[in-house]
Amino acid sequence: MITLSNTKLSATINPKGAELISLKDDKGTEYMWEGNPDFWGKHSPVLFPIVGTLKDNKYSYNGTTYTLPRHGFARDNVFTVKEQREDSVTFSLVANALTKENYPFDFELQIKYTLSGNSLHIVYIINNSGEEAMPFSIGAHPAFTLPGNFEAYSLQFEKEEQLVSTQLQNDLLSDVEIPVTLQNGKLGLNYDLFENDALVFKKIASQYIDIAKNDIPFLRVSFPDFPHLGLWTKPNAPFLCIEPWQGYADSTIGSGNLFDKEGILVLEARGEVKRGFSIEIL
Repeated sequence: MITLSNTKLSATINPKGAELISLKDDKGTEYMWEGNPDFWGKHSPVLFPIVGTLKDNKYSYNGTTYTLPRHGFARDNVFTVKEQREDSVTFSLVANALTKENYPFDFELQIKYTLSGNSLHIVYIINNSGEEAMPFSIGAHPAFTLPGNFEAYSLQFEKEEQLVSTQLQNDLLSDVEIPVTLQNGKLGLNYDLFENDALVFKKIASQYIDIAKNDIPFLRVSFPDFPHLGLWTKPNAPFLCIEPWQGYADSTIGSGNLFDKEGILVLEARGEVKRGFSIEIL
């Protein structure tokens, strides 16, 4: 485990998956979900090279069929430490023989965590080190602990907007859209919101969301680089995931061609893409 610290925060990251597992303030208050497997045994997995599930967990490329698990494989791989300081660390995952069994592209995924004041900044740097165009998605999946009465918490969106969630069907996106109504930018939390799994927003105008308890905001997730968003929890679980995404699950009528997949990015040979978000303790 690697722990970063400054005068305001400490953050602990597991090299397996380069996964953030703890974020505490100077009073020792923990903001990340503990990873209790009775509900969900992860904390903040990184989603790469896909977000969500592919139809039949498969895709085709150059006449070969490949299998990719839900949310890809980055979260199950051990990253190397490329650079480390007291308040920052950069992890790296490079394509290898095992990754190419599922994803036949040359890449490097770097994940940089930096503490600055009351904020933790996370940057994903994706490099296509090959000579062919590379389709991919990248996403975050941080789970924030919400002890006590779940309905005491709410989300305050940056903007008052008309949100529409695309409903999941067997982990794939259906053609059913459900409006999610905000009241002055506020969404009160209750487990009924998630009775059909995650809320998936293909379009969102807000670039940050605050978590509030009894209408008092205490944490902000800012995601100006990400056009899509997921919200998720499990029945009676004391946490909420706020998930900035570039990409989302396949549709029930997906073609099996990653290059045609809705929400996918295609990175040119030797190209680089950066996407970042931040967690601020208010």
